[in-house]
Amino acid sequence: MRILGIDPGLRTCGFGVLDAEAGQLRYVASGTITTGHLATRALPARLQVLFQGVAEVVRTYQPDCAAVEIVFVNVNPQSTLLLGQARGALIAALVQAQLPVAEYTALQMKQAVVGYGRAAKSQIQDMVRRLLELPGLPGPDAADALGLAITHAHAGRAMRLLTAASAAAEPQPGVARTSSYKRGRSR
Repeated sequence: MRILGIDPGLRTCGFGVLDAEAGQLRYVASGTITTGHLATRALPARLQVLFQGVAEVVRTYQPDCAAVEIVFVNVNPQSTLLLGQARGALIAALVQAQLPVAEYTALQMKQAVVGYGRAAKSQIQDMVRRLLELPGLPGPDAADALGLAITHAHAGRAMRLLTAASAAAEPQPGVARTSSYKRGRSR
């Protein structure tokens, strides 16, 4: 499975692509999409650059799915709103490409990659380098994006195992249940 990780940002958006197969991770590509060349007030143009940049990454690397960081509430509400708009443009580009999109918090990613939810950027960079056997440290935004892809590779594998275990535990049609468990009603 090829996974595209996206670390949203209005000025700099990190992306990372990796292949996950049989528990093994293989680095494919990473980088950033930047809008710093545009005026700060040119929000629609900046969103367009992000949308088109992610669309280009998808066309180039043909991922099977994507993992995007969930926006946290910042001290500055205006910054949070702008980041949310950037994230929306990025997700729209992924959905336009018909990719399934998973979402993870920074805390979840840090715990999955470093083992500590308050890990520093440098710790994420170092662990991503080690896990993917890279010759050098990726940039901080690319490292976060690769971390999100790694998180999804591990979470996706765990979800597939849970689904398989759940399916195996379901009684076959015509076979009586031996426990007192009774299905509840769903809305």
